[in-house]
Amino acid sequence: MDAAVPVAAGVPADAVLLGFVRALRAAGVDASAERGYAFLRAVAALRPGLRADVYWAGRATLCGGHDDLERYDRVFAAYFGRTGAPSPPPARTAPPPRLRLVARETAAAPRHPGEGEPSAPPTPTLASSAEVLRHRDVTELDAAERAQLRRLLAAFALVGQVRRSARRRPARRGDVDPRRTVRELLRRGGEPALLRRHARVARPRRVVLLVDVSGSMAPYADALLRFAHAAVRAGRTEVFTIGTRLTRVTRELSHRDPDLAMESVAAAVPDWRGGTRLGELLREFLNRWGQRGMARGAIVVLLSDGWERGDPELLGRQMRRLHGLAHQVVWANPRKARPGYAPLAAGMAAALPSVDAFVEGHSLAALERLAAVVRGASATSATSVGRGAERA
Repeated sequence: MDAAVPVAAGVPADAVLLGFVRALRAAGVDASAERGYAFLRAVAALRPGLRADVYWAGRATLCGGHDDLERYDRVFAAYFGRTGAPSPPPARTAPPPRLRLVARETAAAPRHPGEGEPSAPPTPTLASSAEVLRHRDVTELDAAERAQLRRLLAAFALVGQVRRSARRRPARRGDVDPRRTVRELLRRGGEPALLRRHARVARPRRVVLLVDVSGSMAPYADALLRFAHAAVRAGRTEVFTIGTRLTRVTRELSHRDPDLAMESVAAAVPDWRGGTRLGELLREFLNRWGQRGMARGAIVVLLSDGWERGDPELLGRQMRRLHGLAHQVVWANPRKARPGYAPLAAGMAAALPSVDAFVEGHSLAALERLAAVVRGASATSATSVGRGAERA
């Protein structure tokens, strides 16, 4: 008997599938637009109401290499639910069992006793609650939705935009490598040989996250720190908490298990739900770490609502210092998504002239757009791409 999975009704199937593609992209899978369209065509050719067909269609079209398979399985389980996620069969003797997605019936739908199947089978759709969850404010979620959000955040991968380093490596194209070319000529006894070439190594820029854990940011602190945990696990990321003190929590967030990482951070941070001294703490960060190299050429992201209990002019001066050191300064403010929001708080107004990208940070979709900005997309294009995909 096929295991039926109840799903939320009223969400178009394409919107759910595109949301899954965006979640994969946020997890570090190179799910380009061409791969996304191939995924939609593959699902349409199969049976979009069957979870196994969706799984294998995405695995065949969205994964570009062996390294993507683990991330794909992790995101699929978090997005569509862990109980029904298909797994690769241990042998090729028999196909895996198909798990059928059915639409959740409304309260007004009549049911007849003993009825095994509806008179007309519903159109198979993938109306997933995860797609609705992506756009919900973190403060509005219940316990079950928060658990699902944590699973999705655990699959994130925050990688800075690529820069060319001074180091070089052998390559088919690029400048001639005189040392390797001469060595090859000597090895051949002076006989003609192909020119050896090298090219600069491309490396992602360091990402520095400054997470506000003051009282005004308490409803968002857990989600933002789990976002930071995924970023630390993915690449070159440093994380600090800011409130009344500055605390470096990169080592605490390096635990593989997100819950253990949160417990370590809770024990290390002494100023939970306190006040906010952004200017003083930013000055401490620059004097102690940033000026010495951590912020030089890096992408610095401040996740805060901008409430400042100290001197706003001090914050403005330190933001100018930071802007001069960093490659890019990004500010993610969860309050920005509220209707009628304007950056009127003294701290936010003082900081904005030195901010390269001012984005939202209240939901999973907002954090996905933040990750796109860190990867190199502008804040406007990242928002327009997300909205365009939702309309598709």
